[in-house]
Amino acid sequence: MTPSRDISRLLEIMARLRTPVTGCPWDLEQNFATIAPYTIEEAYEVVDAITRGDLDDLKDELGDLLLQVVFHARMAEEQGAFAFGDVVEAITRKMIRRHPHVFADKNGRVTPSHVKSVWDRIKADEKAERAARRPPEEIPRPSLLSSVKAGQPALTRAMELQRKASSVGFDWNDPRAVLDKIREEADEIEAALDRNDADELAGETGDILFALVNLARHVGADPETALRATNAKFERRFGYIERTLAAKGRSLEGASLDEMDELWNEAKAVEFK
Repeated sequence: MTPSRDISRLLEIMARLRTPVTGCPWDLEQNFATIAPYTIEEAYEVVDAITRGDLDDLKDELGDLLLQVVFHARMAEEQGAFAFGDVVEAITRKMIRRHPHVFADKNGRVTPSHVKSVWDRIKADEKAERAARRPPEEIPRPSLLSSVKAGQPALTRAMELQRKASSVGFDWNDPRAVLDKIREEADEIEAALDRNDADELAGETGDILFALVNLARHVGADPETALRATNAKFERRFGYIERTLAAKGRSLEGASLDEMDELWNEAKAVEFK
């Protein structure tokens, strides 16, 4: 099979990968839930390529993200739910509907200042239509938090949930009170460690992360940006350890934890000079 610029070739490749017996064992055992983390990861890779201004990498990462769409569509087609063509038709219909000032048959143009209000109104109409198609028992009760989208990264969504709750006064007034909550959550993690309960530990870890996001909000820091900066700092300092050991003809595997910890402190000192 040869590469192609035609989307049909990618659809054909995915169908082959998902064909029982002759397909790829790994691809065959996947489902929506197992693929979802890869979908999120690929979206982040696209953002990273944009941030670095690497257009060659962006081309590749967009391909990886497109593969995720094709993968999900193929699994849905196997279940008789929808196919890739239905995904394309749905988004083209949506884009045409949301841009009447561009695609109107006649006299449909609006001024730029009205575009945003038109977009918001059409989105609200679409949301109401989707709700009308759902069985009554599946329609969630109206909630202040309903407008916070579920598909956001967890740190961002935690921030938005907290902001919504804060708008009606459900919030701490002092960041030190949040710090007390973090200490409380840390104590609960320690107790869970004593019980060696994996599920409880996962839950408590989530609680302390949520509390840390709350602290970030109270001190005016974006948790996603703050964590990205810390990730970069960790990479710099760990890179210092690697380079220093390599200069001595040493490897990471041959170094003790004490040695690496000492080099880590040296890296910190170098950064602060």
